Amino acid sequence: MVFDRVSVPVAVCDVYGAVQVANPAMAAECGTTPGRLRGRDVLELFRPQEATQVERIAEALRLRHRSRYQVSVRWQAPDGAQRYGELTADPVSDTVEDTPALLVMLRVLDEREAHEQRPPQVAPIEARILALLASGTTTAQAARETDLTVDGVNYHLRRLSTRWNAANRTELVARAYALGVLAPGVWPPTPASWDGPE
Repeated sequence: MVFDRVSVPVAVCDVYGAVQVANPAMAAECGTTPGRLRGRDVLELFRPQEATQVERIAEALRLRHRSRYQVSVRWQAPDGAQRYGELTADPVSDTVEDTPALLVMLRVLDEREAHEQRPPQVAPIEARILALLASGTTTAQAARETDLTVDGVNYHLRRLSTRWNAANRTELVARAYALGVLAPGVWPPTPASWDGPE
């Protein structure tokens, strides 16, 4: 089968993400054989770095949109190393009316690319301050809400501005949304959940 000879990790999944068939390259990333991947949830094998990405894709599929979808993922390689990559899912079917299957391809990122794709390292207090800032609170109000001094809030904001190279607070909030630190489409602004440091 030509599918088995493709060197890129590829799988065909049902619309819910259950693997129907996978090639040896995909199975090798999981440390198993193609047959053992059948029926497994692709998003349990390769964990999304942002839950909101998956929610948007699920909604688009429910509405029968036929776009290409990408999800930043991480997984543990057979040697125990943490690996990073991107899953690309293309809905495919014989006719427009048919429920599509998903042709899923995995692009494994090298160490430099993986570092750029990792979730931002933001402490919970920093995420809370960013959420307060996004909701329009002043520095003094943010200090009261977080039990910090005004200088303490400014300290965290300066650190974040330096880390993200943000020129002002508006840019800092914009970057927080772009990096997935703040949950999009939620009011009042709320830190997104991620596996960052405590």
